Amino acid sequence: QDDNLPKALRLRGRAHGGKPVGSLAEIGEVLGKKLEERGFDKAYVVLGQFLVPKKDEDLFREWLKDTCGANAKQSWDCFGCLREWCNAFL
Repeated sequence: QDDNLPKALRLRGRAHGGKPVGSLAEIGEVLGKKLEERGFDKAYVVLGQFLVPKKDEDLFREWLKDTCGANAKQSWDCFGCLREWCNAFL
C-alpha cells in the first residue's frame, strides 16, 4: 500500500484524475475544504490553475495563498508536487 509514502510520491505515476484536492502535497483536510468551498474539489482542477499561468511559481503560490490561506511551506510543497508530476507526464 502506498499510504505511507509522501503525497508527492503517491501522485507520481498516476493521473490526477478524480483524486480529491486533499491528496495534493501539503493540502490536507483543512486547506482542501477551503479549496472545495471555492469550487476546486479535485486535484486536476488545481492542476489546471497551475497550468493556466504556464507553471509560474510566484503566480501559483500567490493564488494558493489567496484562495485557501496556504502558508509558504504548503504552497511551495504543492507547487513542487505539481511541477514534478508535469515534468514526468506532460
